[in-house]
Amino acid sequence: MSIRSLFLMGIASSLLAACGGEKSETPATPGAPVEDNEPAARPGVSGNNFALPDLPALPALSEEMVRSYVKILASDEYEGRAPATPGGQKTIEFIEGKMQEMGLTPANGDSYRQPVPLVELTLEPDESSFVINTPDGGSSTLPYREEAVYWTKRVVEEVSFENSELVFVGYGVVAPEYGWNDYEDVDVTGKTVVMLVNDPGFRTEDPDLFNGRSMTYYGRWTYKYEEAARQGAAAAIVIHQTEPAAYGWGVVEGSWSGAQLDLERPDGGAGRVALEGWIQEATAEKLFTTAGMDFEQAQQDALSSDFQAVSMGGLTSSGRIINSINRDNSANVAGYLEGTTYPDEYVMYMGHWDHLGKAEGEGDTISNGAVDNATGTAGILAIANSFATAEIKPLRSVLLVAVTAEESGLLGSAYYGEDPLVPFKKTVAGINIDAMLPNGASKDLLVVGYGASELEDLLKAAADKRGMYLRPDPEPEKGYFYRSDHISLAKKGVPMLYADSGVDLVDGGEEAGLAAGDDYRANRYHKPADEYSDDWNMEGIMTTLEVLRDVGGYMAYSEINPNWYDGNEFRALRDAQIAQ
Repeated sequence: MSIRSLFLMGIASSLLAACGGEKSETPATPGAPVEDNEPAARPGVSGNNFALPDLPALPALSEEMVRSYVKILASDEYEGRAPATPGGQKTIEFIEGKMQEMGLTPANGDSYRQPVPLVELTLEPDESSFVINTPDGGSSTLPYREEAVYWTKRVVEEVSFENSELVFVGYGVVAPEYGWNDYEDVDVTGKTVVMLVNDPGFRTEDPDLFNGRSMTYYGRWTYKYEEAARQGAAAAIVIHQTEPAAYGWGVVEGSWSGAQLDLERPDGGAGRVALEGWIQEATAEKLFTTAGMDFEQAQQDALSSDFQAVSMGGLTSSGRIINSINRDNSANVAGYLEGTTYPDEYVMYMGHWDHLGKAEGEGDTISNGAVDNATGTAGILAIANSFATAEIKPLRSVLLVAVTAEESGLLGSAYYGEDPLVPFKKTVAGINIDAMLPNGASKDLLVVGYGASELEDLLKAAADKRGMYLRPDPEPEKGYFYRSDHISLAKKGVPMLYADSGVDLVDGGEEAGLAAGDDYRANRYHKPADEYSDDWNMEGIMTTLEVLRDVGGYMAYSEINPNWYDGNEFRALRDAQIAQ
């Protein structure tokens, strides 16, 4: 489990992360249940009255199967399931074997494997530099990690640029659906763009500005670097501010320095800017002062759709990055149950199979990842088995994709997003399953990014059947919806759902649910202690899997095509796909 909301497991304290290393230092508070189990009264979220099919009598999910798969995948024999290790190879073979046993068709021609080439870049801090130059000939090198953290996505041993003009581009956003373009009427080719984190709605809390305090994809730092590259910039710098980023500088310093695993892309990352990075807020304030600009006023100006990018007083930057490079390979594992009527339309289930592997040292050094994410891997296999053994087979195909390298930055799903095994326009929708705690039954289901798509209407129907209610993401401003594997397909237009067991436990209520989550976070999350035990209470896990199976079943046994809600940033992209 990577940059994602650990409140999904009832955590009410620090939100940790590994993928990109982000964590929130702000306690999470459980969201209120949705009144009368209805979608929240938000613009564009009105609920869709789908004509739901009557699902056939699907075989019950096998608790014995889920237990046994988790026990195997989280055993020491699998060495923590790190990509490109013997344990990772065993994991791929295990998943592949189970798909074959249940009769799934390989999704990549005659193979269940989609090779994922990986590259590890390690910046050499003593040989690398990021320098700010003033018009009078002065210069200042920003101390690495102390004031700035930077890297390159270009897979080269050395990259450099000289005297690149600094331009403040507000939030660095081009969002036609919001009537917003921070790059309008400015050419930043070869320049260094400096921008704010999150999006304008966060600061104003105006529900009519972007999505109010709830972050959109445009608020993600990943988007900002991608947009800067599309604009032709030489370098892209995000100003770190703890509240809108949702984590402190220590996370930036610790997570984006050292070895960084990425995909080996066909262009070797040549399409990215030469230097991506963060700077401390205090450092930014000094830069703006040196440029003759008021930082507070600049932030205020950036809140208007009429904002114009502005050159920063003749300041320029020069950068040099020296890398060491290592390459390796892993694989996504994918298979499908062919639909009887619409075999070329696919309902997707996704979960990441990898974890952290083995560490150096004495004693127990294997991070087994039983909860994270042997549960999700076992879960998607059990769901597929339910469909595969049903007397009445689905009308549409059911696709399973077990992705690699999630813990290293959602790399397996990102690779699938760039090279999908089935067309996006033929992917009806997807469901992501990641890290389910064995807490027992809950009365609620947590929905990350609540109010995103009509998949929530299907989820509500499946939850209603079991007397459960939906609990919205309690901290939408932190953008957790954009921090797990499903985002790799969502930003390609495919409607995606990310839901998990809730915190309102049948036995003990919210107090018990929060305590269990806190205990997991403190004592087992990303540690060797995340191990399977035969005394796990599987009731909550199995109920959640049944609900998510039925959500997929509603689509697999009908012609329902859920879309993003009106106003969602991915709606226009999906509409264009459907129009094709």
